[in-house]
Amino acid sequence: MRVRFRFTKIGKVRWTSHRDVARMWERALRRTGLPVVYSSGFSPRPKVSFGLALPTGADSLAEYLDVELATDALDIVTLPDRLSPALPVGLDVTAAAVVDDRSGSLQEQVTSCSWEVEAVGAPADELARLVERALIAEHLVITRTRKGAEVTDDVRANIISAVVAGPSACVAEGFDSHAIGAVLACELGTQPRGLRPVEFLRALGPQLSEGHVRRLHQWIECDGARREPLPAGATDAPHAVGRAS
Repeated sequence: MRVRFRFTKIGKVRWTSHRDVARMWERALRRTGLPVVYSSGFSPRPKVSFGLALPTGADSLAEYLDVELATDALDIVTLPDRLSPALPVGLDVTAAAVVDDRSGSLQEQVTSCSWEVEAVGAPADELARLVERALIAEHLVITRTRKGAEVTDDVRANIISAVVAGPSACVAEGFDSHAIGAVLACELGTQPRGLRPVEFLRALGPQLSEGHVRRLHQWIECDGARREPLPAGATDAPHAVGRAS
């Protein structure tokens, strides 16, 4: 049986790496005694599969992982309350549901993510103009590092939506009290290669720096609409369903 969990990553734990979070989950699964399926071979590993990696330092309301369990005789509804106490503070399981074993992996299924990004380096009105210019552009080319080499990519197709959501407190570490900025609400594509929030800001303008970042949602496409990676009806709003852009 394949169970998909949604969990948060908030507070100090946001500074832990993706690999460290995977170890935390492995320990939590052992502590709760869930019948996790292990791989065969000389060094068996639990069959768990995480979704898209979260940038270190960002927090999230919508992280996911799949776990293969050796039985289907479990009350899935109780699993979040069993697992959350076994995880560090800030990692809280908010939903669980059985998913079809034949469905694709989270890495394959997720097509976009919604973000709240603190952009530091320009006032709200200037940021609004930069966003408007980006959305009407046919191409937005940035340079980024891939496998140790610098490559140029046109990332315009990965900017699905963006808007200035409000003023920024500019309380991110490394910025003084006179820093200016605003909070951007954006949806960024993940296929074929994801656009990270810091790269999105680079596409808007070289003067912008990244402050606090939060992932709000991850989305998959299903029959022409988008929804979160849990089956419909398995969880509550605001993560359950979203309208297609």
